[in-house]
Parts: sequence; structure tokens; C-alpha cells
Amino acid sequence: MRRVLMVAVALVLMVSARAAAEEEEIPIFPLPEVVLFPNMERPLVIYEPRYREMVADALKGNRTIGMVRLRPGYEKDYDGRPPIDAVGCAGIIQESEQLPDGRYLILLRGLTTFRVLSEDQRKPYRLARVEIIPEVLRDDERAPLSAVRERIATLLVTVLPAGAELPDPALDDAEFVNLVAQALQMPEADRQALLERASVLSRARALVDRLERK
Repeated sequence: MRRVLMVAVALVLMVSARAAAEEEEIPIFPLPEVVLFPNMERPLVIYEPRYREMVADALKGNRTIGMVRLRPGYEKDYDGRPPIDAVGCAGIIQESEQLPDGRYLILLRGLTTFRVLSEDQRKPYRLARVEIIPEVLRDDERAPLSAVRERIATLLVTVLPAGAELPDPALDDAEFVNLVAQALQMPEADRQALLERASVLSRARALVDRLERK
């Protein structure tokens, strides 16, 4: 029943995210080397007191957290509010467990990209007013995306080590592209650039360029 409830909440949020230029206030969790993509999952260990409070508040609310990347040089002000990239990905907490020492183990599933408009400092953790950036696949993009997906799959076979696990062929085209973008080894700045692409098709074409250079 709990799983069904979480899925229902996720669907509500995804429908809500389709409204162009919609603004929301969400907690944001900045990390230097974690970029989340829509419909992808990230396991996270939450140990800082301010972010444990963030998770506790999210679990009492709509279970939504926005992942954003800390910009280079964040170490100088890590305990404060160092600069972040403007574009991130909101996710829903699908699973959570609080350990005896207060840490949380959570599984976050990406819902939609967003752009940070402003921040509010009323909480110990970071709260942001964000503009939702829905990833809507147009009808005229479906055939090109399918073709680019096949090219990515072919290139992966040539660049991944022998025996490496390939993405599930049952994934739809957008999920396939986002999985490769999230999992393929690359500098996090390049992964962030993929997240900021204007469409899944554009992201897929950028992945082809990267794989062909390898």
C-alpha cells in the first residue's frame, strides 16, 4: 500500500511538472559529484544534521528533494551556502530507512528538471524557488530519438569493457538515454551539461558525439 501511495504521489507531481513555467518551492540537496536525471534512481546516504532534517521534513510532506551540483570551489564555504549550478533535477523519495545513529538511507527517483530562481534561508538546509522545466517528447522527435538511441547502443558495445552490463533493451528511448547519461563515466561538468540540454533528443545526440570521440 505504501508503494502504491508513493507511485500515486509521483504521478501527481509528474503531471504537475508539465505545466510550462510552473514555479515550486522545494528543498535542494547540493553535492559535487551527483547528477540526477528524470526517471533515474540514486541511492543516497544522508548524514549531515541539516540534511537529515531536510529528509525528515520531506518525508512528512510530498517526499520531494531537488538534486543540484555544487560548483567548483565549493570547499571554501561547504558548511554555508556555496554556489550551485542553476539547473537540477527534482526527485521523489521512493524508499527510506533511518539508521540508529540518525543517518538516512534513501532511494531518490528523478521526476523533472528545474531551474533555481531564488533561495530562502529560513531553514538550516537549502530551500529554493524553482521553475519546472518539463521534458516533453514531441511527436516529431520520436522517430529521430529512436534512431539515435540505436546508435548509442551500438557505440556502447564498442567502448564499454567486455562483459559490462548494457542498459535494459526494454527501457523506452528517453529512459535509455537518461540512464546512459547518468551512468556513463565522464567528468561531472560534462554530465551537468547533458542535464541542461533542451530536450532528450538533444541529450541523445550529445551522447553520440561523446561516444564517437572515444
